[in-house]
Amino acid sequence: MEDKKFAILIDGDNTSPQYIKTIIDEVTKEGTITFKRIYGDWTSTNLNCWKQILLEYSLNPMQQYAYTTGKNATDSAMIIDAMDILYTGKVDGFCLVSSDSDFTKLAARLREAGMVVIGMGKQQTPKPFVAACSMFKYVDLISANLNAEKPKKGAKKTATEAEKSTQTALKDIKTAIDNMIDENASPDGWLLASTVGTLLQKQFTDFDCRNFGCRKMIDLLKSMDYATKLSTDKTTYYVSKK
Repeated sequence: MEDKKFAILIDGDNTSPQYIKTIIDEVTKEGTITFKRIYGDWTSTNLNCWKQILLEYSLNPMQQYAYTTGKNATDSAMIIDAMDILYTGKVDGFCLVSSDSDFTKLAARLREAGMVVIGMGKQQTPKPFVAACSMFKYVDLISANLNAEKPKKGAKKTATEAEKSTQTALKDIKTAIDNMIDENASPDGWLLASTVGTLLQKQFTDFDCRNFGCRKMIDLLKSMDYATKLSTDKTTYYVSKK
């Protein structure tokens, strides 16, 4: 089956270049990248940190002057470009990179057109934008956990980060897992761990086990004290309540 084609549109005013590798890697897992554009006022010194990255990752800088103080012209340019790309019919999905809620309506509109919409931003991204995407990835959490020496049992946050974060709470995920096991498990109480991961991604657009310091779904389930077992051929994990 042919890979899905994606357009990556980055809000340069709102995104740090330290996350570019994570952004590219995550979209590549979903398909082929055909557009790579980053928006901002490139006459401003604020975007100097991006200039070397543009060459390294072959990003196309889209110039947008700040015509009015206090207004984000970059958002408007990204939205117009997204609709232009949509109407070309050359892509199957979009990756919108921003921690700004101004892209909520755009994400919803693109999904109405049948597009897969991957949102990416920091964990303080407003919930409406997170919910409007097909899936949402917190680039700061994923980057931090991938760069750690070893997986942790839950990514720790400062009090300020925890207060501002819009990430789905672990307690809500546990409640959802309990319900999944109750509703879908075999008579002896076991459910495929992969099924749990699939259902969680459908229920919570921002679910990713890496948000909690775990590289694999089975690691997260074990860290949450669920019972797990391997199939007899040692290829498949199952999960159950203790």
